[in-house]
Amino acid sequence: MRLVEINFDGIIGPSHNYSGLSLGNIASGTNKGSVSYPRAAALQGLDKMRHNLRLGLVQGLFPPQPRPDRSWLANLGTSVEKVPPSLRAAAFSASAMWAANAATVSPAPDCADGLCHLTVANLRTMPHRSHEWPHTLAQLRLAFGDARHFAVHGPVPATFGDEGAANHMRLTDAHAAPGVEIFVYGDRGGAFPVRQHVEASRAVARFHGLDPGRTLFVAQSESAIAAGAFHNDVVAVANETVLFAHEQAFADRSDFYAELRRLLPAVEIVQVPASAVTLEEAIASYLFNGQLVTLPAGGMALIIPEEARETPSVWAWLEALVAGNGPIRELRVVDVRQSMANGGGPACLRLRVVADPATIDPRFLADEAKLERLAKVIEDRWPERIAPDDLLQPALWSAMEAARSSLLAELELTGLL
Repeated sequence: MRLVEINFDGIIGPSHNYSGLSLGNIASGTNKGSVSYPRAAALQGLDKMRHNLRLGLVQGLFPPQPRPDRSWLANLGTSVEKVPPSLRAAAFSASAMWAANAATVSPAPDCADGLCHLTVANLRTMPHRSHEWPHTLAQLRLAFGDARHFAVHGPVPATFGDEGAANHMRLTDAHAAPGVEIFVYGDRGGAFPVRQHVEASRAVARFHGLDPGRTLFVAQSESAIAAGAFHNDVVAVANETVLFAHEQAFADRSDFYAELRRLLPAVEIVQVPASAVTLEEAIASYLFNGQLVTLPAGGMALIIPEEARETPSVWAWLEALVAGNGPIRELRVVDVRQSMANGGGPACLRLRVVADPATIDPRFLADEAKLERLAKVIEDRWPERIAPDDLLQPALWSAMEAARSSLLAELELTGLL
């Protein structure tokens, strides 16, 4: 079996809008009420996937969910025609595009039964995201439906919030060898809510059959959450033997780093000091919400948003990092401004899965030709712009639904999602 890293990006849906629904997400709150550009957003997302393919990486995709979410509204005793203002924005939210929150993934070498395990996130801390999981679960069960290789779990029940891979990291010195899995949770967040509950993380670890001796539960620092790091992937990212993190990312970094070094002696911890890049600068630029990837020719690249290059302190530190001949050798800049304005950078848009591509439903895998076909659908069918009051227009609802149907037809998924 050929285990490789596959990044599954969420295609940005035709209802992409700025409603400011995510408390604690600075960008989301700042841009509330702005005009959004769904067509440009989705094309930017496809360009990022195309960029990764051209680096020689394996790329997957998840189609957008149905919006407006008529079934969710029906379960609340209303409809899109009669929806009260308090529910309208949540029914149209395109936040499922941030696939890092779709699920938590443990590769087969880490799991007791030798299967790759995926647990869909319940996203219960935010109403606009809490109705995503049934549609996400349906996609996961299609894409990873081969029971000889995958086990797909429903969401953590009860009241414990689980926000998926955005609060999970894995380090290993070989894809085929057992790794160290790290679940990052929140205790306190100052004025902002914490999203990941430690009990949800523990439940996921049990679902996946992880070795307790190689599983760490680490508290995110209160100062990071209070500054706007609503998920761990806003202040830290890991790949193979490299952990790239802000100095203030974790509540007790000394004990965490010591335990990590004990479990994985080959680990390289690249820590950005607060004296060089403040938490506020790191969060505004999404420095750590990049994709840290291993290139086929060797060495690692950090795929970061344009905003990181435009922040002087961040860019200066990154240039010095690459010049220092450390594990991160290349900087790759991508334009995902439409996603960034709602609080999601390159890493938010993808779910990382280590598996054999041959075991995955090929409809969920991307190549250049497929992306070109999808781009044509988006150029033809996605709305060009959405202002806040546009969500009141029945013609726009129909256009959104027809656009998604056209995309599903192109992916040969009609009637399945």
